[in-house]
Amino acid sequence: MNSKRVAVGAIFTECNQFGGEPIDLSWFERYELRRGDEMLEAESGVVGGMLSVLRDRGKEIAPLLYASTCPGGPLTAGCYRVLKDDLINRLREVLPVDAVLLPLHGAAAVEGGIDLEGDLISAVRAIVGEQIPIVATLDLHAHVSAEMIKGADGLVAWETYPHRDAFSTGERGARLLCDTLDGHCKPAMVMAKVPVLTGAIHGSTEDDDPFAQVMRIAKAQEGVDGIISANVLLVHPYLDFAGMGSGGLVVADGDFAKAERLARKLAEEYWQRRLQLEPRMYAPADAVQAGLAVKGGAVVLVEAADCCGGGAVGDSVATLAALLAVDLPGPALVPLVDAQAAEACHKAGVGAEVKLEIGHRHDPRWGDPLSVSGQVVRLGDGRFRYRGGIWEGIEGAMGPSAVLALGKIEVLLASYPTYEWDDEQFISLQMDAANAHFIVAKNPMNYRMAYGDFSQAVYVLDTPGPTPATVRRLPFVRRERPFFPVDYDMELGEVEILRATER
Repeated sequence: MNSKRVAVGAIFTECNQFGGEPIDLSWFERYELRRGDEMLEAESGVVGGMLSVLRDRGKEIAPLLYASTCPGGPLTAGCYRVLKDDLINRLREVLPVDAVLLPLHGAAAVEGGIDLEGDLISAVRAIVGEQIPIVATLDLHAHVSAEMIKGADGLVAWETYPHRDAFSTGERGARLLCDTLDGHCKPAMVMAKVPVLTGAIHGSTEDDDPFAQVMRIAKAQEGVDGIISANVLLVHPYLDFAGMGSGGLVVADGDFAKAERLARKLAEEYWQRRLQLEPRMYAPADAVQAGLAVKGGAVVLVEAADCCGGGAVGDSVATLAALLAVDLPGPALVPLVDAQAAEACHKAGVGAEVKLEIGHRHDPRWGDPLSVSGQVVRLGDGRFRYRGGIWEGIEGAMGPSAVLALGKIEVLLASYPTYEWDDEQFISLQMDAANAHFIVAKNPMNYRMAYGDFSQAVYVLDTPGPTPATVRRLPFVRRERPFFPVDYDMELGEVEILRATER
């Protein structure tokens, strides 16, 4: 008996429709671009997890294309066309297939307001027909659109934030697909949404964050009374699509009513915790003043509004300006994306004294450059290897990089934005976070993992940028009002229900 054939492929990234630089093909070439049989070499991440299960279950794998990269602005239309055409043409070439497995993110966008995942799933469905199972994996920050729900038989989201479970989520998605293909289950999928768009400061699935509380409720129901998968989604709030919201995504075995009941419950639990998801924030100068008095460990200044992992460029100097204005008791570490400044440092060489304009040159909408004088203390090619997370084992590329000393402040000047997982970028340029007094972290969550063992205080900052800790001031156009927290005192109306197509 011939083994069943499963096509695997996707375009994976997270996009920001309020800022950041457009993502073109060079972004994927710097991170991960596997075509055809190159996909079969993946041993980690979501693709590695999928391949391990498909092999264990005796499936024939038809690899298509897997393109993944650091978040940024929307994909250029040309970039998306090249990648989509490549994937779709490869799918046509391997037909017939018995199923399709898509390792997606769920919060990607293309210039012109195109929902990438919805468009790609719809294109795949149009080729393989209505009877072929399609399962996709998602980040738990996905915007689950009506097109995604309509086109897929099952969507399975990551369970952890920080994202420690890319591999196991790939396994879960592959198991759902194999069980469907082998007739062991019949997915009935429902998404329930409430109009809540919040940042990720209190979105951990660890400790007792409000998001963790709802996730635990969901996971307690998996495997009970026909519930195959139960996920909670904290939507990436830096998109601007109609229908965006957070809530519960449930797959039951053959029972849409059962899936809807649990999805509604999870969405309502999420709504009840919406106020707890909004963070307390500080002006940079106030946080620095408070941090000066902290003894015995590092003070982390969380400049979430400039998060490369949320699609910002990482070129803000708002916090750096506040640090330059005081007499520091010890070292301070600041990451900054500025290709021009990095190039100038490389030309000057180690030990050189330089005068530079730095900051706000990649995405100048959020502030003005700073004029600084300092010494070039280290240079590097910007290469490092991720020690875990989404791209575990994959090489990251900051491009030509430099460490510029501004008195007690060390600024890491990178040429390209890169996702922050642990402390890989600082470590690659011998920057010692453990002995710093201040650390600027441009992410809303992973700083806990990188600096939690030795930090003594954390301040979430209110600075300009396209990934702010609260979205109350972002200029949404497509996402219709009311929604929390823009309409802070709103009452909940009907929970939005999206039901998958019964096949």
